[in-house]
Amino acid sequence: MPRLLTPILRGLAAALLVAAALPAAELEPKPAGEALAKFDAVKAPKVGALVLQKGDRLAIVGDSITEQKMYSRIIETYLTACTPELAITARQYGWSGETAEGFSHRQESDCLRFKPTIATLCYGMNDFRYVPHDDQILAAYVQHYGDVVRAFTKAGVRVILGSPGCVGKVPGWVKTANGTVDDLNVSLLGLRNADVVLAAKEGTRFADVFWPMLTSAYAAHDKYGANYNVAGGDGVHPGWAGHVVMAYAYLHAMGLSGDIGTITWDLAAGKATASAGHTVDSASAGELHLTSTRYPFCATGALDQDGSIRSGMTLVPFNHDLNRLLLVAKGATAKTYVVTWGGESHDYSAEQLAAGVNLADDFIVNPFSAAFAKVDEAVRSKQEYETKQVKGVFHGEEGKKDMAAAVARTEAERAPLAAAIAAAVVPVQHVLTIVAK
Repeated sequence: MPRLLTPILRGLAAALLVAAALPAAELEPKPAGEALAKFDAVKAPKVGALVLQKGDRLAIVGDSITEQKMYSRIIETYLTACTPELAITARQYGWSGETAEGFSHRQESDCLRFKPTIATLCYGMNDFRYVPHDDQILAAYVQHYGDVVRAFTKAGVRVILGSPGCVGKVPGWVKTANGTVDDLNVSLLGLRNADVVLAAKEGTRFADVFWPMLTSAYAAHDKYGANYNVAGGDGVHPGWAGHVVMAYAYLHAMGLSGDIGTITWDLAAGKATASAGHTVDSASAGELHLTSTRYPFCATGALDQDGSIRSGMTLVPFNHDLNRLLLVAKGATAKTYVVTWGGESHDYSAEQLAAGVNLADDFIVNPFSAAFAKVDEAVRSKQEYETKQVKGVFHGEEGKKDMAAAVARTEAERAPLAAAIAAAVVPVQHVLTIVAK
């Protein structure tokens, strides 16, 4: 048998193993009804302990959806502002139209040269060629995606292997696309199920992008209307809401606790304590002054618009799982209290305060919003430059002429952009007041 066929046959064997195991595999739960009846998603593995290490250098790798610099920006901004103690830095490597095989050809020159310690991967959307399920396409995908994983692992890089997302329309710009939207999503589900097996085989984390996107797309239609598109207006490239779902998948797979902080206030004694990242400067029965170095994730936007980050937070348990800044107030004697934080006020019962309320969830604009926006803008600027650095310079005339010189020059330009991110994370002083109603 020709040696050149062996890798694809290995991929086909892996794909067939997935298909054979599917009838007996434990499946993800799905809503009742016909909409998702044909979709059988293999149960994703449980997320383990925190996979991140202090000082990690994160590579965010993928195709045009990654090059949108939206889920990648959410991830980097979150890690920078919400977990500053980890001191994570990141680079974005999205490339429009790319497949796993395509990235494998530039993996060393574009990515590994910068010595990442952990990488998130998101391929499959171009790999499946926008056609209904095809065994050979699946086999090639499994083989090439596995090659990328193994190259990272060989270099000592921990991997979070992400599945492709879903589609909302048959893309009109892909001339060879065929089948219905359901046909294409069943095909993508096949890749996603293969990713579960591949991640287990290679000993990597798995980030389930497909299933939360597909299920939230149907739920969002019911909740927000038929014009709400989790997969984006063109059916492939999500808006901010869809990218929140994607970012959640990767951040969740990292094993992050989501504990931004807990402020415990004894109203009767007029004393308070705070967890790491927050310092109580002064406390009384009705007013609390704090200084914080760990931010909640801040986002605004209409809840019923797919271009809104805040809307995306309603599609997955983002605030519950990843964004908990809790106020616990004990010793309340009144039935209801008004809590003011920044320019917003909310009413809570004594029971709610004793159990703990999530300030990050309830106070959309809060004392961290302005500082958080500066961090996010610094991340945006750096990631924009990284696309130009890799695509425009490394793969342009300058890189072809002298790659070492091109790297040195662009790294000198990138350095202040990276430094600006770290400099943007400054202590935030804020005040909480509580008044019996």
